[in-house]
Amino acid sequence: MQKIFIIGLPRTGTTSVCVAMLELGFYVAHTAYTDRSFTEAQVIADTPIFCDYQALDIAYPNAKFIYLARTLDKWLPSIKQLLARMHINLIREDGGFNPIIKRCYKSTFSPYNADNISNDEFLAQCYQQHKAQAESYFEGRYNDFLSIDISQHTSYAQLLKFLALDEKKPTDTGFKKLNVGGKVTAWKDIKSDLKVDSTNKGRVTKLAYLLPK
Repeated sequence: MQKIFIIGLPRTGTTSVCVAMLELGFYVAHTAYTDRSFTEAQVIADTPIFCDYQALDIAYPNAKFIYLARTLDKWLPSIKQLLARMHINLIREDGGFNPIIKRCYKSTFSPYNADNISNDEFLAQCYQQHKAQAESYFEGRYNDFLSIDISQHTSYAQLLKFLALDEKKPTDTGFKKLNVGGKVTAWKDIKSDLKVDSTNKGRVTKLAYLLPK
């Protein structure tokens, strides 16, 4: 089963793209923290994908990767709001978020601390560095890598063409605007038999692509 990995940072439209992928008939995991999630899903987004895409490229040599870009004036207030809500559970040593979430956020927004995650200049640097690294890593791999901004009206047609679905699906459907105004629960509200659970009843497992060979 060919994998499609959505490697944009949080608050770049990952939920909207995941819903579009469900509507296109793919099995989708919006975040994946177990080997079962990676086995069952065709499309995986968000954590840990935005952090681990290079390891995933090695583990899944035929995979496709989709980067989600967003203008900084829109992304910065949204990511600051998200990180402020997540902060306590990211730094707690007696619980909080699972270790995969903690690792990915602390690595991507490094050095991670309360001052930095409220600083526009620091966050903009994190965004630009992440984007530049992804574009450099996939340079010249036009069949494997696509970068889109889903607020652009051509982005959905670009996605369909990249997935070789442009002759089979209408290109005017577009992406639904979800999780606006700081909302983060839209994925939970989506009902579909194609949704793949991110955890095993709340539990996570060691991910095979990160284990020593």
